[in-house]
Amino acid sequence: MTALELIRAFAHDTAVGIVVTEVTIDPPGPIILYANPVFSRLVGRDLDQIIGQSPRFMQGKETREETLDIFHRALAGGKRFHGYLTNYRGDGTKYRAEIDCRPLCDTTGWIEGFVAFEREVIRRVGRPASGAAGRYEPVGESSDPLAGILQALSVFGEA
Repeated sequence: MTALELIRAFAHDTAVGIVVTEVTIDPPGPIILYANPVFSRLVGRDLDQIIGQSPRFMQGKETREETLDIFHRALAGGKRFHGYLTNYRGDGTKYRAEIDCRPLCDTTGWIEGFVAFEREVIRRVGRPASGAAGRYEPVGESSDPLAGILQALSVFGEA
């Protein structure tokens, strides 16, 4: 079973948006190979409009180039990216996304692609909390059985 097949088997029903892309990060890539239904709802597009596209379709006028540059450098170096972007849904409405993207490696350590976990966040009201989330918090809480596994993998947390 490949990593992509394993992700497909477990990610379909999770409460977090999950996307798997090919390894090529320069335009027109990376190309989305898999996205779960939560990601589809988050970005406001059907899965058949997502698969085969680059995640760049979510970017817009308030998506910060500096953050995209940091994201690109991390992936080019085979490293994890954890940060926040302003993205846009299919209807043009913007949302703030927390993204945790990691290389997807085969058994020899060769990077085959990238897996990204994405959720919508909102700015905290009042004094920012300490820790990785800082001034943002998730829009919804998860009772997903995979939440514990994602937490153990430090998804949306410290590396």
